[in-house]
Amino acid sequence: MKCNKMLGIFLLFFAAWTAPAAADTRFIVRNPSGLTSLQQLCIMLGCSVSGGLDGRAGKLFLVTAPALVDPNTFLQTLRAQPGITNAELDALLKVLQATGTAPPSGLYDATPVNYFGVFVSHGYVAQPASTIIRLPDTQSAFSVSGTGIVAVIDTGVDPTHPVLQGVLVPGNDFTRNISGPGSELPDVNQSSIGPGASPLMVNQSTAAVLDQLSGTNLSQPQYAAFGHGTMVAGIVHLVAPTAQIMSLKAFRADGSGYLSDVLSAIYFATQNGANVINMSFSVATYSQELASAIKFASRHRVICVASAGNDTKDEIVYPAALDNVMGVASTTNNDTLSSFSNYGQDIVWVAAPGEGIITTYPFGTYAAGWGTSFSAPMASGASALLLGLNAHCNESCAEQSLAHAVPISADVGNGRVDLYQAISARLQSLNSP
Repeated sequence: MKCNKMLGIFLLFFAAWTAPAAADTRFIVRNPSGLTSLQQLCIMLGCSVSGGLDGRAGKLFLVTAPALVDPNTFLQTLRAQPGITNAELDALLKVLQATGTAPPSGLYDATPVNYFGVFVSHGYVAQPASTIIRLPDTQSAFSVSGTGIVAVIDTGVDPTHPVLQGVLVPGNDFTRNISGPGSELPDVNQSSIGPGASPLMVNQSTAAVLDQLSGTNLSQPQYAAFGHGTMVAGIVHLVAPTAQIMSLKAFRADGSGYLSDVLSAIYFATQNGANVINMSFSVATYSQELASAIKFASRHRVICVASAGNDTKDEIVYPAALDNVMGVASTTNNDTLSSFSNYGQDIVWVAAPGEGIITTYPFGTYAAGWGTSFSAPMASGASALLLGLNAHCNESCAEQSLAHAVPISADVGNGRVDLYQAISARLQSLNSP
């Protein structure tokens, strides 16, 4: 799939590994013998089983140990136990952000227009990125608008947003262990935060249509990534407006999230009917359990898409570098690699516009975003369009179709996404003898 595989709004969403004391007491443990066996083992070792991570499979668990226990020593102890086939630290992922630029003019264009039965902002549907990936041409020529379920593993979504509420299916909030829509609204004090009438900076990397008071409140560090999931979901919806979206909240408003919650989200999506999984985050360290979760999804014909990261490097990041994942880089509106985007054939399958992308934001409003976080959902939306042609389209099918792209350079894999070429190529493949 990718060469030389290595084992190993204005928001730029990039997760890095950190190891605070609290995370050192959490372990991801694979025990094929199941919960009871692991609980008995923990009685002897002085640990606790906090819950399962792989849903109905019942083989992967979150285990906690007292804070005074040396985590590396305890990890070796776990790995040495009969029946334990893998154990690793539960890493805490943390969002790193970069400075944004001026809001695109389309963010000021709030004229309501009908888009597949729902009134949306004209600036949202008429933005340059839509034309660049040839979305209107593709919708007109092939009558495709998306099908299936796209799971978005992120900070959650605003389930009341008028643009999104009609396409949402039940999700989950893994940060609170709450089933339902996977909402990010509980992360804020809504008595002092709400919609406004003008685009303004809410922090150094986010601009949204809010009032001044809301912008001031959201500038606090605890809201550094608030709205990210709603923005990603909005881009999926832009490209595939009749596909359904499953919001899986694995990250908090400050951008932090545990690997264990990401794993739970991947297994949940796969076991609950998702056809596509969008992962707009990246980490620098290989995880065997993350690779196993992706393999599980792939075996169930789930298409996996991930952002390539925003560190301006040719480097290996995960999950984009894993087999059975399409890594997506960011391009400018002039079809050049974005200055912030990671690149390289080891992580990038295709690229898509990722600068000044106008999309949905909490409180029923809109925001603009920069980053590979907003390039990836264009490929996820494209995958939902392909599912409309063939419900059995899997990772290989999506990769082969999206490889029919606009060449830019070897640094961005097969090139910048061209929906017209991708859909046309897939139709030709379906119609060939």
